[in-house]
Amino acid sequence: MYPQIEIDLKKIGENAKVMLHQCKAHGVVPCAVTKVVCADKKVATELVENGFKQLADSRIENIIKLREYFGQKIETLLLRLPMLSDCEKVVQYCDISLNSELATLKELDKHAKRQKKTHKVIIMVDLGDLREGIWPNEVLTLKDELKKLNNIEVLGLGTNLTCYGGVIPTNETLSKLIELKEKWEVDKDKLHLISGGNSSSINIMTSKDMPQEVNHLRLGESLFLGRETVARKHIVDTNLDAFKVKAEIIEVKKKPSIPIGTIGQDAFGETPTFEDKGEHLRAIAAIGRQDIALSMEPLQKGVEIIGGSSDHLLLDVDEKTNLKVGDIVEFIPGYGALLAAMTSPYVRKVYK
Repeated sequence: MYPQIEIDLKKIGENAKVMLHQCKAHGVVPCAVTKVVCADKKVATELVENGFKQLADSRIENIIKLREYFGQKIETLLLRLPMLSDCEKVVQYCDISLNSELATLKELDKHAKRQKKTHKVIIMVDLGDLREGIWPNEVLTLKDELKKLNNIEVLGLGTNLTCYGGVIPTNETLSKLIELKEKWEVDKDKLHLISGGNSSSINIMTSKDMPQEVNHLRLGESLFLGRETVARKHIVDTNLDAFKVKAEIIEVKKKPSIPIGTIGQDAFGETPTFEDKGEHLRAIAAIGRQDIALSMEPLQKGVEIIGGSSDHLLLDVDEKTNLKVGDIVEFIPGYGALLAAMTSPYVRKVYK
């Protein structure tokens, strides 16, 4: 049945070993981020069996699944700031959560007290990427408030870079976290962890330009797609093809490269533009933007993605490919396509 995503567990395991080795060589303990694979049991098991002891996800539903799979064998980290309505479950199922709001920390403390637990947190600091995090000048003020919460343990400080604003991790940027750590520890309140970002921090780590105090990274794309996330360059010794998207051709016809008629918005509210290349051979694959993002690389030469609607993927194909109805085309997904394909119930998951 198609469409499908082929998951090569062996290659994921090999990537896990490479990244663990690289991180260990630089004094970093990484966690594996499972959100892009929706905490898939077989994928998560491959990560754990190859050495990962901490798994992270953005959704409490996935954290609960991870806890059911592995019990107390692993440590769980909630990546997205907790919702107030989820705090009871966060304390119950998550060993650690990322936080920036005092109101949420108070709610976590309340539920931790009820559950007779100490909940560990990483305080997120916004170093310019403008997603989550408190401003650096607010950190010590928050620390004073946290002293009143008896069931919260501050494990360390963290930051997120490149995900929203595209801010690249640098020594200068990450050093701001170290300065805050030193100020925090003036009165001997030890911070054990400095979480220096995600797969975008791999380059600065391997070039030995990352501050030595950064001892934690949150890795996703590097494990699954073999790339760092600043320039999407291949990480040496990792596999780029642990995942393949496969779809079936449902039409092959010669068509103009420019639509016929007055052009308005497409199904997604966008106004498309086209380049006149004359008549070309077009193929349609039975997969669309409800299942994948268009950020995929065709594996067959002479095949190019030119667009897609919710249920159709439009391809420009060279006549030499001899593609016909019923043939299967394969793609290496980018991060967005992988996320969508693993989330879509219409894309069959096939393990290799």
